Amino acid sequence: MATVGHAHGAGHHHEPPSGFVRKYIFSTDHKVIGIQYWSLALVAVFVGMALSALMRLQLAWPGHEWGFLKFLLPNAAANGTISPELYLSLVTMHGTIMVFFVLTTAPQGGFGNYFLPIQIGADDMAFPVLNMLSFWITFVAFVVIILAFYAGSLVTWLQDYYDIESASNGVLGPMGGWTGYAPLSALGERAGPGQGMGVILWVTSIALFCIASLLGALNFITTMLNMRAKGLSLMRLPLTCWAWFTTAVLALLSFPVLLAGGILLLLDHLAGTSFFIPGGEYVNGKLVTEHAGGSPILWQHLFWFFGHPEVYIAILPGMGLTSHVLSTFARKPVFGYRAMVYALFAIGLLGFFVWGHHMFVSGMSPYTAIAFSLITLTIGVPSAIKTFNWLGTLWGGQIRFTTPMLFAIGFVSLFVSGGITGLFLGQTSIDLPLHDTYFVVGHFHLIMGVAAIFGMFAGTYFWFPKMFGKMMNEGLGKLHFVLTFIGVNAIFIPFHIMGMSGAPRRYAEHDKLGYLGDIMPLTRFVSWVALLTIAAQFLFVGNLVWSWWKGKKAAENPWEATTLEWSVSSPPPFDNFGGLEPEVHRGPYEFSVPGATKDYSMQTEPETAPAHGD
Repeated sequence: MATVGHAHGAGHHHEPPSGFVRKYIFSTDHKVIGIQYWSLALVAVFVGMALSALMRLQLAWPGHEWGFLKFLLPNAAANGTISPELYLSLVTMHGTIMVFFVLTTAPQGGFGNYFLPIQIGADDMAFPVLNMLSFWITFVAFVVIILAFYAGSLVTWLQDYYDIESASNGVLGPMGGWTGYAPLSALGERAGPGQGMGVILWVTSIALFCIASLLGALNFITTMLNMRAKGLSLMRLPLTCWAWFTTAVLALLSFPVLLAGGILLLLDHLAGTSFFIPGGEYVNGKLVTEHAGGSPILWQHLFWFFGHPEVYIAILPGMGLTSHVLSTFARKPVFGYRAMVYALFAIGLLGFFVWGHHMFVSGMSPYTAIAFSLITLTIGVPSAIKTFNWLGTLWGGQIRFTTPMLFAIGFVSLFVSGGITGLFLGQTSIDLPLHDTYFVVGHFHLIMGVAAIFGMFAGTYFWFPKMFGKMMNEGLGKLHFVLTFIGVNAIFIPFHIMGMSGAPRRYAEHDKLGYLGDIMPLTRFVSWVALLTIAAQFLFVGNLVWSWWKGKKAAENPWEATTLEWSVSSPPPFDNFGGLEPEVHRGPYEFSVPGATKDYSMQTEPETAPAHGD
């Protein structure tokens, strides 16, 4: 293997901290922080899946008495059944946890923190202490969202203990959906149980998450622009780095808007303001007179100006990783490297101009809706460029069907399936009847949810040898892929059928709607598949734990990849390159170079033949 680089200078090498707390808890090492983010997301995803399992039980067998709920949720489900209020709370918390603490946290905070500095030849992130603070603020935000989940039960317990009369029935937390639409989210307990303290904690958690994301975004942008190794020009960067950089820019520009909206919502709750409460309306039979002049639509504008870039914050890291993995295991350079970079930027830019397509049913002007619809359809162009370039990368390649490769191909499949239905919803005439149905739920779960999670799985199987120095079991990995890929398609494709049949989202019971009687067998089928697919994820956890404990020792470069992280030991040393600064001579995807003695060339190897991607 070629040498990593040359001596960087006296005093460059740093010894790792010796104390347990400084080394593993309050660490400033980007690799430890990346694992902390990744571990937090792993916990969060199982919490989110547990909530979705409860939702599926209610939808398939509405009103059934589940004995375990009496012990798990003794206050909110004392009789073992899931009430409509509890169901809405489950929907709210599932969406919030999955969007913020899984889809945003793992790809950017986890893999990005761990591998961006190594892939650009840096010792650490530009601001290590800020990096540590970013994680711990995210962790506190997660704790607060869990407290929001139990806020209703806590308030009810306190009311019972002090013998205070209340209409609260112990519902778990807020029930306004992950979008927190006003005025439902702004009126407090008058709008429903959990809408008081539950919403306050929910908004506080999101505000903390916004602050942490802003700190992280500044760190990512500064690190990539200022700390690249010698010879590593922008057009020699791996596509993963471009994806993390674009995601950081999106976060820097969109999270402040959500933070501002959250502050205004807190003021409506705590300070008697009326930013989102129009006034002069009846809530639970009582006229709201103390608030007036607010606009619920303002919250929608603020939320979705963040919300649509958030879709790409979740999916862009997966796009970069998929490009990286497909090239590695097809043994070919990425087809159209520069086009892929520009497509990433185009997706990020256009993502800021399409938020209104979430609001077609809000009463906006038809002319405004046409403008949002046209831009929405335009964003399909760079997405299609990426898809065709992925296919071009695979075409004629010597494909190695490893587990990370299977999940990367699965990502492409799910991205295309979910993206096609987005073209339907981007047109006002079709969106109006489908907007509040399961068609939308199926669409965004495919393109934003499980596609991004397939990217996370691909990243885990691909980088686990580098992160932990052990190989994951390929047989279990491939079984995990097959069960998960079949499962998610069998869950979310029927959602589109249910949506076209008129099945409304966020309803706790479908059997009470006569026109939906014929789809109840499909609803039960989806629930069974969902439960089995959730169970299949324990294969992944078992593989993860066993491989970390007893797995086969990994070589420095088991995949015969080309980028800088594969030029150091597994796992990497404390300061990544052991006191040496790497020097880059090639592009990131030098596979099957004519005249080379092997089918790949590391970025650190001196050029002996024309390089791809320069």
